[in-house]
Amino acid sequence: MDLNVRKFSTGALEYLTMEQMGDIHSAALEILEDLGTVVHHDEAVQLLKSEGAHVREGNRVFIPTALVKMAVSSAPSRITIYDRNGNPAMFLEGRNVYFGTGSDCPQLLDSFTGERRDFHLKDVEDAVKIADGLPNIDFTMSMGLASDIEKEMQYQLKYASMLRYSTKPQVITAANKECLNDLIDMAGVVLGGRKEVGRKPIFVLYDEPTSPLVHTHEAIEKLLLMAENGLPTNYAPGIMAGATSPVTLAGAIAQATAENLAGLVIHQLRNPGAPFVFGGGMSPMDMSSMQPTYSAPEAMMTQAGLCQIGRCLYDLPTWGFGGCSASKLADEQAVNEAATYLMMSAWMGTNLVHDVGYLEFGLTYSFDLLVMCDEFIGQIRRMMNGIRVDREHLAVDVIKRVGIGGHFLGDDHTLRHFRENWRPGVTDRKTYEKWKKDGGTTMGQRAKSKIKFILENHNPEPLPDDKNTQIDEILQRAKNRI
Repeated sequence: MDLNVRKFSTGALEYLTMEQMGDIHSAALEILEDLGTVVHHDEAVQLLKSEGAHVREGNRVFIPTALVKMAVSSAPSRITIYDRNGNPAMFLEGRNVYFGTGSDCPQLLDSFTGERRDFHLKDVEDAVKIADGLPNIDFTMSMGLASDIEKEMQYQLKYASMLRYSTKPQVITAANKECLNDLIDMAGVVLGGRKEVGRKPIFVLYDEPTSPLVHTHEAIEKLLLMAENGLPTNYAPGIMAGATSPVTLAGAIAQATAENLAGLVIHQLRNPGAPFVFGGGMSPMDMSSMQPTYSAPEAMMTQAGLCQIGRCLYDLPTWGFGGCSASKLADEQAVNEAATYLMMSAWMGTNLVHDVGYLEFGLTYSFDLLVMCDEFIGQIRRMMNGIRVDREHLAVDVIKRVGIGGHFLGDDHTLRHFRENWRPGVTDRKTYEKWKKDGGTTMGQRAKSKIKFILENHNPEPLPDDKNTQIDEILQRAKNRI
């Protein structure tokens, strides 16, 4: 993988001034100091109390500014995520941007029948294979909740599929601490032990508080386990602005900042220097449908503000959304919303952009939209990489050589550089006559053909038999425990 193409050199977008970011930071500190936050985890409450936090009513914690300052200063500004083979694949820092899928959709919009149906484990396997075969998808998530397996084994079996059908780095989800331990053990099989997972992490955990300002036992258990093992995690609130946070953009960002900071404080108290990714989603509630609007302009704007605070004020890696839609089909609405969000995420400089391929507010997944978004990401990367200006690219000598009225088609300079231009995959550039002769297909039809081609022809690098056997043993251990 050419890691340089994952870095953008132009097109920075900043929504907030330093003064505005300071105001939001102060508001978040005021929330944590004056209102506090509820922590449903006795050990975490005692940890906070021992370091100077005030506790009332058993689990209502008031976090002083000094603890926030300590946590921000101790968390690393750079996290390297590796692929399954132990090669560095993603550098989470600054404005580097990486795109990946989402997780845990209960429904799949079947690419070949058009049916909206339950996700199955075979669909998870196919989803990971497709993501592995798409050049602009940098990391995988499970994409679906498999309805044909027992609930208690959901995350373990899905993670086994993620390990077996792709070498790309991952973002994972887990039901609880025991489940997360199983996933760490499986990653250890691939890398050569749990210590190696900490030294060369191949995944980031997706963890989240419950807005507004509640931290469940399971979320904190996972947060502490990741800190203990020195493994990267986010602690990203999934806010519905107007329902679980203020409807105003600044208010939603302030609450999300407070929830992130509370998680960061607990995380860093357990293990100072453990890697933490800052971010979240603040989709406004549509008051007519009562649904969180994933791709609303306000969702993109609040993400931009939150990521800017994480990057500029706290110097932390950032997390966000892109490539997702409220549409029920991979149609014109989906393309508009998904492509706009991808472009915005690139301009924002969000380090980890997930949910590529989501429809229906994250209830339905679409392989068609995933493939089209892979195309859009390729275009975006080309635009964001900027314009190279040097003697070779200014081409003054070439212009003089070709002269007035000449053409550049046969010049060596053209032959050397025309491949620098972005080349499409499912985008059509033919004449009308040639397009019609070749079938007159739509982009959606071409995306389906690409899905079929990947599933039939792409062979992800397999795991060795002994590692597959060890993963099966961990799965059996988990099943016996459950």
